[in-house]
Amino acid sequence: MSFRKRTMILMLIDAMLINLAAFGSFYLRFEEGIPLDYYQMYYHTAIGATVLYLAIFYVFGLYNRLWQYASTGELLSIVYAVTVGTGGTVAVVYFYGLYNAATLPYIRMPHSAAMLLWLLMVFLIGGSRFIWRILQESTFDRHIPGSQKQVLIVGAGDAGVLAARELKNRNYRDGRPIGFIDDNHSKQKLQLLGIPVMGTRKDIARVVKGHSVDEVIIAMPSASGESVREIVEICEKSAVELKIMPGVYDIISGDMNVNPIRQVQVEDLLGRDPVSVDLEEVGGYVSGETVFITGAGGSIGSEICRQIARFNPEKLVLIGHGENSIFDIEQELRVEHPGVDYITEIIDIKDRLKVSIIFNRYKPGVVFHAAAHKHVPLMERNPEEAMKNNVIGTQNLAEEADKVNVKTFVSISTDKAVNPTSVMGATKRTAEMIIQSLDLRSNTKFVAVRFGNVLGSRGSVIPTFKRQIAQGGPVTVTHPDMVRYFMTIPEAAQLVIQAGAMARGGEIFILDMGKPVKIVDLAKDLIRLSGFEPDVDIKIQFTGIRPGEKLFEELLTAEEGVTSTKHSRIFVAKPNVINIKLLEELTHKVRERGSYLTREEVIELLQTVIPTFRKKVAKGVVNQ
Repeated sequence: MSFRKRTMILMLIDAMLINLAAFGSFYLRFEEGIPLDYYQMYYHTAIGATVLYLAIFYVFGLYNRLWQYASTGELLSIVYAVTVGTGGTVAVVYFYGLYNAATLPYIRMPHSAAMLLWLLMVFLIGGSRFIWRILQESTFDRHIPGSQKQVLIVGAGDAGVLAARELKNRNYRDGRPIGFIDDNHSKQKLQLLGIPVMGTRKDIARVVKGHSVDEVIIAMPSASGESVREIVEICEKSAVELKIMPGVYDIISGDMNVNPIRQVQVEDLLGRDPVSVDLEEVGGYVSGETVFITGAGGSIGSEICRQIARFNPEKLVLIGHGENSIFDIEQELRVEHPGVDYITEIIDIKDRLKVSIIFNRYKPGVVFHAAAHKHVPLMERNPEEAMKNNVIGTQNLAEEADKVNVKTFVSISTDKAVNPTSVMGATKRTAEMIIQSLDLRSNTKFVAVRFGNVLGSRGSVIPTFKRQIAQGGPVTVTHPDMVRYFMTIPEAAQLVIQAGAMARGGEIFILDMGKPVKIVDLAKDLIRLSGFEPDVDIKIQFTGIRPGEKLFEELLTAEEGVTSTKHSRIFVAKPNVINIKLLEELTHKVRERGSYLTREEVIELLQTVIPTFRKKVAKGVVNQ
């Protein structure tokens, strides 16, 4: 049915209801019969009052709503429209009486009749709309057989309602909700959408068994990781299928599609708090700028691309060494954010000439430097490559940024740069020193952002664990006491961008990594989420600490300390004194010797700027 035809039909129905309400108001007001004078007043003012009501209803949008989805918002619109319409009708009657006072006896509309008119209008107009929703829902539920799967929803809040409605929107093909679980005692034995609250999380096993539940949906997006983990363990013991409503990072990163119910992932067990980003502040330094992102095809670099594209930069230059990953992120961005001018540059950041060419060609205003060699064991075996890429590559980019007057240069660092025991960590600490030293004599604001491991990134344990589980195990963990800080990719990217907005120059920003997680616990969680039992179906094997690894990572040296910023999740390390002369000697030596550097020479060079590197062995650290 066309919009025009639908509107005409609704107006015709409303016109009949308006006159029925007007007649009913007088009928109820005058119990012994409506006086003749009021009949005449109604006869002469009915058309004007009806047209007035219909015009007001149109203005208030009562004819362009889908009433099968009507809620309190639509009811309020009806109340507002009827209130204005009734006031207008009373005014019409009043002025009609004044205008015809010479020929007709003046009769005002009784106050009680006006009130009855308002009540009847709300009842009739509102009822006519909401009865459509009631009929739609009752017919829908009666004629859609759906699935026989019994679904229990954990969380009787807004997310729980969304989960129940989502099942209904899918015609119950994926199951019917038979009850809610909620720890709020005030909700017990009550109903939500006609579905009962059947107990707290302690009652999950009993409800699952007593009602033959096939699937449990966790609908608590703001719950802590500990709470989600506890519920997951309870449900796994009950042998039911487990799903979850998405958290904030799914929404922010665009991972949530039309299907907001998905399988539980290991990220849900971390319970990371949502990140608040000052959109105005971020937009202020990114919008309208040419933005460089190195390592744009990597996990962090590509996510920074996605986030930056939303702030409408003039140009987004995607820089990377691997052509396939750059091609993939470019194609994705052109579909998701077609209004941005994307440029791809396949370069090696160690190539000083090519770096100089592209900086002079595009004159960027903001640079995010995410390109680096990050894999600890590989860099232990190839230390000269870590030096060339992480140190010289960073220096090439930073010096060219200074020459073309880049406004803000943000370098991605790592917690492994703190008291480094690995070549990778030491080279990243040296890169921090390079940009801090350059900041002292440059108009560009050079800053570094330091954080720990990122779930799902390349080189992360998660893809390795998943592959090992798919192969039937064993899942390899280096040490039973190994702990690491973790955050999600979207969270890290957003905080990096926010830190860039807060840059004054020379800072090392530290991201709040939350609580450290034992790697062995992460492995067990992932095994359980894959439907297996740790050390029963899938074995966990301890392989020993690898060269350069620590049992635990640090975010600060003892000398640095930390100060807070206006953002609760971002801190600033107090700067150390940097020996610029020694730093220059190191970079000169690396440029001179390059690939001919021996392992011993690399270690010796790094020790000149980081005296504690490999001079003593920390507990639980393997050196070579």
